[in-house]
Amino acid sequence: MTTSTANNQKKYFDLHTHGIGYVNRIREIPGKQDSSFWVCDISALHGEENAIEYTNFDCRVSGAQAIKIISDLDEACQKEKKILIGFKVGDLTPETFTYKSGKKQGTAGINLKARLLSISWAKVEGVSVYAAPKPEHQS
Repeated sequence: MTTSTANNQKKYFDLHTHGIGYVNRIREIPGKQDSSFWVCDISALHGEENAIEYTNFDCRVSGAQAIKIISDLDEACQKEKKILIGFKVGDLTPETFTYKSGKKQGTAGINLKARLLSISWAKVEGVSVYAAPKPEHQS
């Protein structure tokens, strides 16, 4: 829970999801008044190692560290290289849609929207390109 003792401060309850997943479709979206923002898709891995399942997150990238890393990974993504990250997302929200083509055309689907808050590590084609600094332990 995020809280403050100052008067008139709002209290928040955080729900964060941590995982490992492949990053796809990195793109910078033009915003209003010359500001832009980064978005990406993450295919998160879960289940048994020999029977991996995927859950897809459509993420708006938040936090200075995540923005820098995702923007640095953009070129590798455009070249269709495999990008695997350790991540933390928050503000998970389901959004329904209707498939417009393919086998599922006309049926409903669910898209999971989230904010990509942080990245703990990143690999491109199996090679480490980022590792978050280890937090200093206080005595």
